[in-house]
Amino acid sequence: MVDASSRSVELETAKRPDRGECFLSVVIPVYNEQDNVEPLHERLSAALGPAGREYEIVYVDDGSSDLSLQRLTRLADKDPATTVIQLRRNFGQTAAMTAGIDQARGTVIVVMDADLQNDPADIPRLLTKLEEGYDMVSGWRQNRQDNWFWRKVPSFFANRLISRITGVTLQDYGCTLKAYRRELFDHVRLYGEMHRFIPAFVGVVGGSVAEIPVQHHPRTRGTSKYGIGRTYKVLLDLVTVKFLGTFSGSPIYLFGGVGLGLACLAFLTGVAMVLQKIWYGTSFIQTPLLLLATLFLILGFHSILMGLTAELLVRIYHESQGRPIYVIRRVFGSRR
Repeated sequence: MVDASSRSVELETAKRPDRGECFLSVVIPVYNEQDNVEPLHERLSAALGPAGREYEIVYVDDGSSDLSLQRLTRLADKDPATTVIQLRRNFGQTAAMTAGIDQARGTVIVVMDADLQNDPADIPRLLTKLEEGYDMVSGWRQNRQDNWFWRKVPSFFANRLISRITGVTLQDYGCTLKAYRRELFDHVRLYGEMHRFIPAFVGVVGGSVAEIPVQHHPRTRGTSKYGIGRTYKVLLDLVTVKFLGTFSGSPIYLFGGVGLGLACLAFLTGVAMVLQKIWYGTSFIQTPLLLLATLFLILGFHSILMGLTAELLVRIYHESQGRPIYVIRRVFGSRR
């Protein structure tokens, strides 16, 4: 067997290789899935081969401590359409997904899990829906085969909360199986654990999102990497997504609005303090309202200063990188 270190790509600042484009890239983050990668590859080949379109399968080993990497490199030896990327350590699903996307050659990118719960047979259906003109098609695990209490119930409320806050309504944000047009990732960069919010980012840049039911199988090998403990991360990431989607262009609207609201509270508290003095003769130093009004005023002043600082940072960010504040979908007609 070929040494894994000689077959892997250790990504630090790697960019997409100049190896020509293909139609489809299937990107699969892998972490300790040694018993699943070989049957998964067989199902992928069976689902993608009959389509007659050029494709590649990009596995990203996210610092696995079992035999996943060895089995993946063995698949790469046998199948020229397979690429294996080895990360130096476990960076997490979002980082692994981004590494695979950066290395992918496809004009269409499909991302899925390696645990055999996503079904490769659904990929042609995603592609058919994408060809109707959508920028992204998300899978919906309509008959989800997971624990009812620990997985389904939290997911139910999370999906509705995310849909309400982001404005992009999906039944199943947590389904990894999704198809994207390549150009979306020219405008969407992922950090932390933001992969579950890609539909929201797509909506921010004006992309069109569709959702179709897909199959979902119970896990029969290996152990799940998801759990209820990730809930707080989802909530914090949701705050970030809302801020980036709504206020990233003008953060002063958020911080300044909060500052003005606090200043109003300081004024109303001062009025209450004066009325209390007039009606009841209460000394200013005998009521906590003076401290409360001062606190509101200071917090409001600091919030406005934070908004001004954030405005400066946004302008420096856009101007230093030459990033536009808009995204063009297409241009019609002559530009002469």
